[in-house]
Amino acid sequence: MQLAVVGGGWAGLAAAVRASEAGHQVTLFEMAAHWGGRARGVDVDGLALDNGQHILIGAYTRTLALMTTVGADLDAKLHRQPLELRYPDGRGLRMPAGPAWLGFAAAVAHGVGWTWRDRLALMQAAAGWALRGFACPPDWTVQRLCGNLPRAVRQLLIDPLCVAALNTPSTDASAAVFLRVLRDALFSGRGSADLMLPRCSLDELLPAPAVRWLLAHGATLWPSSRVALIEPDGQGWRIDGQRFDAVVLACSAAEATRLAQPHATGWAQGAQGMAYEPIVTVYLQCPGGRLPCPMTALIEGAEAPAQFAFDHGALGGSPGIFAFVVSGARPWVERGLEATGQAVLRQALSALGPAAWPSTPPTVLRVLAEKRATFRCTPQLQRPPKRLAPRLVAAGDYIEGPYPSTLEGAVRSGEAAVAALMAEG
Repeated sequence: MQLAVVGGGWAGLAAAVRASEAGHQVTLFEMAAHWGGRARGVDVDGLALDNGQHILIGAYTRTLALMTTVGADLDAKLHRQPLELRYPDGRGLRMPAGPAWLGFAAAVAHGVGWTWRDRLALMQAAAGWALRGFACPPDWTVQRLCGNLPRAVRQLLIDPLCVAALNTPSTDASAAVFLRVLRDALFSGRGSADLMLPRCSLDELLPAPAVRWLLAHGATLWPSSRVALIEPDGQGWRIDGQRFDAVVLACSAAEATRLAQPHATGWAQGAQGMAYEPIVTVYLQCPGGRLPCPMTALIEGAEAPAQFAFDHGALGGSPGIFAFVVSGARPWVERGLEATGQAVLRQALSALGPAAWPSTPPTVLRVLAEKRATFRCTPQLQRPPKRLAPRLVAAGDYIEGPYPSTLEGAVRSGEAAVAALMAEG
C-alpha cells in the first residue's frame, strides 16, 4: 500500500514503523517541527529535558519492542528497577526482584508506615480483585473500589498509583481501567511491574531512533506540514491532492476531528466531546542536591501539588536537575504556572528538607504544562473506535482500547490501526 500517516507522535511513529516493516510505502506528515507529540524533548536553557516526565513499566511490552525494532539501546536509555513508592520520611514499599505477584505480596508485608491491619486489608482486597479476574462494575470509580481500605493504604499507594497511571483523581477515575493496569503489571510475567525511567531525553528514547529507522527504510517524512484536507478517491484517499491507498489519522483528537468531519460525522462528534486533564512538570535546579530515590513519591495536598519527584542526576542525566510532576493538574493550571512553580518549590523544601538540599536551596528552572496531556479516564467512557471509513482509521492513546492515555496505549493503537488496514486489504 501507499500509506499516509498523519501525526508524528508515538502512535503515528508506531504505525509508520510497523507499516514500513510489513513492506508498505509510508509517508508521514507532522504539523510541528518536532517529532514525538506530547512526549518529546525540549531545550531548557541549553539542557535537553522533556515537555513532561514520563514513566514506563515492564508490562509496556509493545513500546519496548518498538524501541528495540528501531535500534534504541534499552539498557543504556532506561533505568530499570523493581517498583518502588518511597516517601521522604521512609514510608512506602519496594517490590523485590522476581515474579510481580509474589513481589507485591512481599512488598506489602514489609511496607513501612502501615499497621498489620493496613497490610491485611490490602492483601485481602488484592486477592479479591484477582479472584474476580480484575473486573468490577463498569460504573465504579477507584474511590468506590477502594473506599473500604484504610486511609494510609489509599494515601500512600492507591491514590498515587491511580493518578500516575490514569492522570485522573481516584474520585473520578475508572476502576475498571485501573484494575486492568494492575492486572498487567502484576500478572504479565517476571519484571512486569518494574519501573523503567528514562536516562535520556524522550527524543532519543523513541522519536529520533524511529525517524532514523524510517528514513533508512524508504519512508517519506514531512515535518512542519499540517494536512489541510483529506478526501475520498475511489478505493483510496487524497491528502492535499496526493493519492494514497489508505490513511491513518494519528494526530490529536482535535486535528483528527477537523479532518474526519466530512467523512465520519458521528466519529468526529464523539472525539470532539472528550474531556482532558493537564499535567504540569516543574523543573527545579540545585547543584549538589540529591533525592532519596531516583523517583520519590510525595504526599499531595491543598498547597502541595506534586505527587512524584525525579532526580535526573541519579538517572544518569543532568546532575542537580529535578522534575516534580503534578498529575490531574487542572486546579493548578487554573491558579497559574508561576503559582504552581512556587507551590512546588515550597513543597520540595518542606517535604524533602535539608538532606536533599545540603548547600543551597533549589530554584525554579522552568514550569511546563501540557494542558491536554491525557483524556479524563472516567467510568464507562465511550472512546472513539479506530475505524472511520473504508481504508481510513485513527490511532492515538485516546482511541478505544484497553489502556489509559499512556505511551503503551499510543503504541498499541498505532500498531492496531495498521493491522486493521492490512486485514481490510
